[in-house]
Amino acid sequence: MNISYQQAANVLNAASEKARALSIPVTIAVVDTGGHLMALARLDSVSGVVDFAVRKAKTAVAFGVDSDTMGSIIAGAGINAAGMIDSNGGLLTIAGGVVIRNQSGDTVGAIASSGGTPEQDKEIAAAGAAVFA
Repeated sequence: MNISYQQAANVLNAASEKARALSIPVTIAVVDTGGHLMALARLDSVSGVVDFAVRKAKTAVAFGVDSDTMGSIIAGAGINAAGMIDSNGGLLTIAGGVVIRNQSGDTVGAIASSGGTPEQDKEIAAAGAAVFA
């Protein structure tokens, strides 16, 4: 099952509310299980973080783990880490990409925030993912 546009919009809205509450200019991206962009909001962020948000979300959904978890996995890969980072069109393995799961625990997409600190980005994305469950 993939996230629908309306579900993606709801997830995006919840994350946007959290970003506004924190007064953080971020970009938030929601992707489906194929890593295709479903919804995006650029909340007065610098343009460079748009790609970061999309890549964090794609990284999370491609591997079924949050982007920072994938970063920990790659950090332990030693000599193979560079090849792993370059896979799938380029991964972004810092905090802020969160897998979205339905109530059955199935992955339906991912959301990511970029523009704040890693902790803030993860908090914003998690707020969005939480409304889906």
